[in-house]
Amino acid sequence: MRIVVHGQQAFGKAVLEALLKRGEEVVAVYVAPEKEGAKADPLKEAALAAKLPVYQPASYRKPEVWQEFRALKPDLQVMAFVTLFVPEEFLNIPTHGSIQYHPSLLPAYRGPSAINWPIIKGETETGLSIFWPDNGLDTGDVLLQKRTNIGPTDTLGTVYFDRLFPMGVEAMLEALDLVKAGKAPRFKQDEAKATYEGRCGPDNAHIDWGRPWQEIDRLIRGCNPAPGAWSRLGDKTLKIFDAKPRPAKDPKGIAGKMGEIVGIEGDGFLVVCADGRFKVTRVQADGPKVGAGEFATATMLTLGTRLQ
Repeated sequence: MRIVVHGQQAFGKAVLEALLKRGEEVVAVYVAPEKEGAKADPLKEAALAAKLPVYQPASYRKPEVWQEFRALKPDLQVMAFVTLFVPEEFLNIPTHGSIQYHPSLLPAYRGPSAINWPIIKGETETGLSIFWPDNGLDTGDVLLQKRTNIGPTDTLGTVYFDRLFPMGVEAMLEALDLVKAGKAPRFKQDEAKATYEGRCGPDNAHIDWGRPWQEIDRLIRGCNPAPGAWSRLGDKTLKIFDAKPRPAKDPKGIAGKMGEIVGIEGDGFLVVCADGRFKVTRVQADGPKVGAGEFATATMLTLGTRLQ
């Protein structure tokens, strides 16, 4: 089966390498074009190392791009982390169409930040879908799904890199085998259960210390490592990546104002929230991420300072 891999970054590279390791016939690779001055995408580097032709169109809406793809005589397009819109005119060129990875249990959490939001919203389970893409946003028929729990200390990083990434590579291979065997299903998504969340960016990641500890905890974990939950410290933006909640037995007895730093220790500092405190242990201001205790010492952080 003549396979074209379409994607980018580490996940795209891992899928390509898994296919090549199995001896699959990969005939070309499509990669998002790099921004000016940026280094080559990891998938592109892997493709070139394997002496595969690489295509990087800026748009997939042009007939000449379709014709170029058609000339490859592809049987299946395997889409691993694709961010540009790809119309059905391109998707349907391969003999068996195209299959795509999405890191949620579709139809829930369609959209570009499908791992952040389940953590932020307090879900206890998430997963991945391999689906048949169409002109909608993550709306195509589902081929297969895999599930995983979200634990009370999980972050975006642990859910993705420890589970959804390796599970996704294996799921791609499983889906390919089903397509090759002529047994790949097409399950319609239930639109009544569909949810969409926009990109989780800095505007969504601001910490309101007047909120309950559970909400703040989920926000910090759901934004770690990106985009990074943040507060204002004077005229600086302080990103907070690791913080352990300390719920209060009696919220009425909490001393200090919301966001106030009420304790500074060797490995971090304590911040007041609506119903407890947080022990902040890893932060980032102007430079690299550092331990919060180190940051407090370097900036001469004082008790009574407020994060806002």
